[in-house]
Parts: sequence; structure tokens; C-alpha cells
Amino acid sequence: MKTKPLILAVLFGLGAVAPAVAEDATPNSKVQVEFVNPEKFTDVRDGFVPSDKGRAANADAVRMYIEQQAAKYVPDGYSLAVKITNIDLAGDFEPWGQPGSEDVRIVKDIYPPRIDLSYTLTDSAGKVVKEGARELRDLNFLMKIDIRRTDPFRHEKSLIDDWVKKDLKPVTAG
Repeated sequence: MKTKPLILAVLFGLGAVAPAVAEDATPNSKVQVEFVNPEKFTDVRDGFVPSDKGRAANADAVRMYIEQQAAKYVPDGYSLAVKITNIDLAGDFEPWGQPGSEDVRIVKDIYPPRIDLSYTLTDSAGKVVKEGARELRDLNFLMKIDIRRTDPFRHEKSLIDDWVKKDLKPVTAG
């Protein structure tokens, strides 16, 4: 008896969230993210036996988050070009679990998230304002308190948040 109101509430909630998700999916002209040799990335797998579609979806999740977060710190008229040379998602798929558990990403401190990238920030005239290469790491990633507990990319998002706040926030237009 109580299932019907619960299902309706969930469907209504999803309907309210859908427009917000659609807005986040729009491309951002301020920030361009490029993958360099994504087939050589350490780990963007979606299972013990990965699929190309799953790898692409995981890499795209990281790309979209970088575009979304970096855009907050890039002044109007400026542009940011990011080249990602490696991604190693937090955790790994361990082969010695129960049957069928091969597709469960086990997150332990021995599998920290890693993202290697280079970036160039240019002003409206095309002059390079800031550039650099970063190896984003957080060996204490499991010690952080994060409100995104159900987000499968929360550890990578935390790396990205730290990077944009450190490298992009001090930049001001003018």
C-alpha cells in the first residue's frame, strides 16, 4: 500500500532533477578538456572485464566535472585548455571475490585516485596568463569527509576541486 506513494515521490523527484542535470551537460566554451591517448589511461574501467562504452563514460564523467568546476574560476573572456594524460580512478576490481563480484570496484587506501594533466589559461587576446602540469594525488583520500558519499567519482571530484581552487582561483580578470 505504501509503495505507490513512494514510487510517485521518487518519479516526481527525478522529474525535478532532470532539468538541472540537462543544464550541467551543456558544453562550456570557457573550458576545453582533451584526453591525450585515453587508451593508455591507467584505470577508467567499468568492470573487471571492461567495455569501451564504460571506459568512455567514466572518462567523460571526469571531463564534465572539470569543465563544470573550472568554469567557475575562469573569468569572462578567458579560456582554459586542459589536457588529461592519465586517469587512475580510486579503487580497483579485485579478481578474488565471490562469483559475480568482479564488477565491484573495491576502494582501499592502496588504490588512491590519480589524475595527470596540463593546463593553459589564456586571456581574451590569446596571451598565456597561467600554465602548468599537475599530478593530482591524494594518499589520504579515505580520511576526508565528503557529502557525496554515494557518488562513484567523489574521490576524483575532490582532487579536481582542490586543483581548481589552488591553481585557478587567484586568477582575476584585468
